[in-house]
Order: sequence, then C-alpha cells, then structure tokens
Amino acid sequence: MPLPNLTRGRHPRVFNSVTTQTNKMDTPQHKAGFVNIVGNPNVGKSTLMNRLVGERMSIITPKAQTTRHRITGIVNAPDYQIVFSDTPGVLKPRYKMQEAMLNFSEGALTDADILLYVTDVIEDPEKNAEFLAKVAKEKVPVLLVINKIDLIKGDGSDLNRIVAEWQTRLPMAEIFPISAAENFNTNNLMHRIIELLPPCPPYFGKDALTDKPARFFVTEIIREKILENYDKEVPYSTEVIVEKFDEKESSIHIMAVVYVERDSQKGILIGRRGAMLKKVGMAARKDIEAFFGKNVFIEIFVKVEPNWRNRENKLKAFGYIQN
Repeated sequence: MPLPNLTRGRHPRVFNSVTTQTNKMDTPQHKAGFVNIVGNPNVGKSTLMNRLVGERMSIITPKAQTTRHRITGIVNAPDYQIVFSDTPGVLKPRYKMQEAMLNFSEGALTDADILLYVTDVIEDPEKNAEFLAKVAKEKVPVLLVINKIDLIKGDGSDLNRIVAEWQTRLPMAEIFPISAAENFNTNNLMHRIIELLPPCPPYFGKDALTDKPARFFVTEIIREKILENYDKEVPYSTEVIVEKFDEKESSIHIMAVVYVERDSQKGILIGRRGAMLKKVGMAARKDIEAFFGKNVFIEIFVKVEPNWRNRENKLKAFGYIQN
C-alpha cells in the first residue's frame, strides 16, 4: 500500500518530510543525551528503536508485552552520542512482573533528555490516559511519533484528524507522522533528535552499542522464538536465563534454561519427543549466529518455577527488580 503523499503539515509543530536546517556557521560542540521511547503496547516502539539505532537491539513479535526490560541502543558520531532506550508497553499490572515492567516505563520519564512518545494510527488516544498525563507534564522536549501511517488510505485527511486529536492531548509536543517499518520520515525524526541533544561529552565509549551484556541478547532471542512458536499463556509464563556463555574466537557455546510456572507448560514447551524445543533452539541459534557473527552451539533446558511472576526473589534474580 503506498504511503500518503505528505508535505509539511498544516500545524506548526508537525514534521512530515521537511528536514529542519541548522546554522552551518555554528562552532561544532559535542552533544550527548538519553532519548527514551515510551508508549502503549504494539505501537512499534521496538521497530522504531531498531530503525534509529541501525541494529537489531530489540526483539519484535506481533504479541503484546514482547519487550520486558529497558533496552539500550547507542548511536555514535564524531560530534554526538545518542543513548536510545526502548521500554515495555504501558499496561495495568496484573502481577508483580508487570509492575516491574511499568516501573521501567515510568522510570524513563525521569531520566530522559528527550522523550519519544510513540502511538499509531489505530490505537485509542484515551488508552492509559494517566500515563499520558504524566508525559504532558514533562519539561524535556517531547516528540510525539505517530507510527504506521502506511496503513492510512486516501488523501491524508484521516492523518490530519489524528494529528489534531493528539495535539489537544500533548500541545507542547512536536509531532512526527512516520512508518518505522517502511522507514518513512524516520530520517527527519533522527535529525530533530540530534538538534535537540544538549551539549555534553559522551556517556559511553565511542565504540559502544549498548550497556547490556551479551547474555542478555541471547535470552531475548530465545524468548522471541518462544513468543513466535507458542500461543495463549505459555510464552508469557516463561523466562530465559543463560547459565553458560563460553565464547571463543570463532564459536560460542551456550547453555540456557527456560523457566515456566507449571508442569503442563513444560510439556507444551518441550513438545512430543522434544520436537518443539528443538525447533526453538534451531531458530534461536540461527539468529544468535547472525547477531554475533560466530558459530553457535546451544543447549536449552526447561525447569518449573511455580508462580515466579509474583515472587520478588525470582524477579530480582531475573533482573526485573534492582537490589
């Protein structure tokens, strides 16, 4: 489906496809800042994060609650450093793990230099209005990103209506209609982020891509394959821990444990004669090899840990609660 034929928006704070120009006579000064991405589930926050960073940092599936942690992706240039942070979708918690996920999202409001609030052309603007009200009170620059505009048909009048609705809710925000999946208008968004960065030395080494350890991305890739291959409650009841990560020059040996809450879930996860778990392992190995650029040997085991999503000690061990 073709994207709408956009020109600069009718509203003064809407950025469609015109890049704001900087003064070329300004003296170059290094800039750096934390750019935190927040919003409701399934609006494309992780897709946008990967697009802006230029690397596959966050896993992506059609299921809600795919992202559980704050995931950092760092973009470096000679004169700036952007520390992006992808966060879990805002939701009303039903158990302690979701409370921790919401804390990650709310924490992103307190330490941002620039805030990206991501919505799309489908969701109800009234969803999670309490969180949106907190965003509206932010003192840092807020960029409202309306994603998935490739889904809009016609002459763009629907997009104008959506923009107007969001302007009433976040009147101080600059609005960027984009399609992260189609890479439409994301360059303009990136240019604006760079303009808004405060003068600051880099927070991380100039060769850094993330502050997460290698094991974290292994757990995320395995969890992504579980989300893709299982339905109902099973993928949401799982947690992955890497117990062994033995990296050599050309290969990595990984031993991972998938925790579930019930014996019945363990049986479903393993499958008949281990077929399902083998399928997950093969798919994960392929992506892990692509991520690290090395041959991977992976072993996956399944253990039962009853009600782990509501047990504070387990949530601490799994990294959801900081000591």
